[in-house]
Amino acid sequence: MTKGVEDIKIYRVYLDLINYIEMITEKYPKTIKISYVSIIKEDLYKGMKDILYAYKRFKKEEKLYYLNELDIILKMLKVYARISYRKKYINIKNYEAWSRKINNVCISLGTWVNICLKQ
Repeated sequence: MTKGVEDIKIYRVYLDLINYIEMITEKYPKTIKISYVSIIKEDLYKGMKDILYAYKRFKKEEKLYYLNELDIILKMLKVYARISYRKKYINIKNYEAWSRKINNVCISLGTWVNICLKQ
C-alpha cells in the first residue's frame, strides 16, 4: 500500500487543529466572524497547504521553505488564540486546548524539519 499524506503525523494533528478551531470560532460574535475569524481561517488553511506542498517537494530546500512558512503560521495562530482569550471570545479551557493542539503540531513540525536537515 502506498503511503499518502494522510499517513504522516503532522497532517493528522493539523487536521485535528483545524477541526478544533472551526468548532471554537463558531461561537465568536457575529460581528467578529466576518473579519477576525476569516483571517484566522485563511491562515489556518494556508498552514494545511504548506504541509501538502512540503509533502510533495523532493528538494530539501523547497521542503524547508514550506515548513518554515508553516512555523510562521503556527506562531500567528498562537497570537490569535491569545487575542481571542483577552477579548473573551474563548475561555481559559479553550485557550489551553488551542495552545496544546498548536504545540502538538509544533512537535511534529520540529521532527519533520530535523529529518529534512539530516538528508
